[in-house]
Amino acid sequence: MDHVVQYIKENSHKKLNLELLAGVSHLSKYHFSRIFTAKIGMTPVAFVNRERLHKAVRLLAEGSHKTILEISIQCGFESVSTFNALFKRHYGQTPSEVRSRARKNSNYSAIFSNKQAELPPVERYNNHSTGNQLLKRVWDNMITTRELPGYEVAYVRHVGSYLDTRDAWDKLGQWASEQGLAPGQHSFIGISLDDSIFIDEMACRYDACVSLPSGFQQHGHALHIQFQTLSGGLYAVYPYYDTVEKFVLAYQNVFSLWLPDSQYEVDDRPCLEFCLNDPAQDSEGKVKVELYVPIKHK
Repeated sequence: MDHVVQYIKENSHKKLNLELLAGVSHLSKYHFSRIFTAKIGMTPVAFVNRERLHKAVRLLAEGSHKTILEISIQCGFESVSTFNALFKRHYGQTPSEVRSRARKNSNYSAIFSNKQAELPPVERYNNHSTGNQLLKRVWDNMITTRELPGYEVAYVRHVGSYLDTRDAWDKLGQWASEQGLAPGQHSFIGISLDDSIFIDEMACRYDACVSLPSGFQQHGHALHIQFQTLSGGLYAVYPYYDTVEKFVLAYQNVFSLWLPDSQYEVDDRPCLEFCLNDPAQDSEGKVKVELYVPIKHK
């Protein structure tokens, strides 16, 4: 991530996107965005925009004779309207106001730069250097590591909010019952394929899966039933029992609090959500899930 940060600082004027930055980090786009946000304290897009704004305010406050449009282009913004909107939101002033005040006050550049809004870094609550061994023991007791075999699964894909996957599960559950694939004998696994921080909520993809026995006939089924192979390997397992709305916090806990100071780094495989109950049948309407995060030794 430090290498990515340096790359952004040196190339913020260029066209940057998640695919490119993920390539710099040698991680998949899916895992890169989560790890960057956990370590840096803001999303990659927000960090890129902040670096561009810092460069723009220096040019404005130091008396550049370029137009606002020219400065926005030089700093990497694709439109001056986007530049103006982000600048005003970040600094509370328009680019023109900053330039005007800088011309009236020769010390304005230094004064203004000291007042730039900075987001604090994410606090590393379980950092070993803090000496807080209690939290380390809690994490060690809460998160286990397991080797999983590969799985052949049938799945129904849902596109939309992760809070509205019930229809996919109902379709899969009905089909699984017809095939004799009962809970307890077969695993029911959810896969969130997109990060809703970066993808529009209604465009997020989710696969509701059920594991299949060896030799299962994968032809001649309903069109909404599809098949795929899930890779095995080493995973960190985080147990979760709470409401569906709060499940995103399970990802935050693993990626932000446990992973950075563990002896592991994320591997380029999807996270797996092993569903252990039906929230509709739970007395409190909660879901019981084991979140499997793919890892490898550093």
